[in-house]
Amino acid sequence: MLVLILHRLIFLTGGFMNYADVPIWEKYTLTIEEAAKYFRIGEKKLRQLADEHPKQEESLLAFMEQDAVYKKYRDEVIILLGTGLRISEFCGLTTALDFKNRQINVDHQLLRDADMGYYVETPKTKNGIRQIPMSEEVYQALKRVLKNRGNAAPFSIEGYKNFLFLKNDGMPKVSANYDSMLKGLVKKYNKQNKEQLPNITPHILRHTFCTRLANAGMNPKALQYIMGHANITMTLNYYAHATYDSAKAEMERLAA
Repeated sequence: MLVLILHRLIFLTGGFMNYADVPIWEKYTLTIEEAAKYFRIGEKKLRQLADEHPKQEESLLAFMEQDAVYKKYRDEVIILLGTGLRISEFCGLTTALDFKNRQINVDHQLLRDADMGYYVETPKTKNGIRQIPMSEEVYQALKRVLKNRGNAAPFSIEGYKNFLFLKNDGMPKVSANYDSMLKGLVKKYNKQNKEQLPNITPHILRHTFCTRLANAGMNPKALQYIMGHANITMTLNYYAHATYDSAKAEMERLAA
């Protein structure tokens, strides 16, 4: 029997569905039959939606490419979907990118609030300090962002400067800027498309990245490292539970 972790189920049933919308008591494993009943959706449709999720990403990116307003944000969405960075880590990136080794070095986060203004935080655990490989798509997107980057305001904080993603005034973008952008993007997309998208946040893009790699069978410890999860349990929640058939298939694959 196929068993799904609810983390994964969220994307199967609603694409970029907001994890926070699911009641806390439901954040456990469900069988496909239980999931179908809970979400009031047929099992056949539930399995079909699993195949449709990548199409949502493609459709959204294609829409952005053609849209006069949101085209300029497309590379940023590509990078978020292709790295799984926390939005504060993403905003903390500077122009000092390691294109030679094609890796993103993560060792700090850029945040902002009404009282403190901009501030930098280091990862709360050692797992947060890591290097994320650049896929070809992410590599090219970062190259374009760097090329098209506007004039930066004279700004530095705690030794960090030359932030990569800038607002129109030349100051660094932060989480709230992406929350607002994605909200407007989904609203416009849904006005022009029959197939509707649910709410999307930067955190949902991170979940999407992790789910995709888990579904592709990436080694859990490798995925834990890339995501910067403090413990392996957080990462394992993205994987389907093992069954006899899946275990047999894995043993046959390794023996081949």
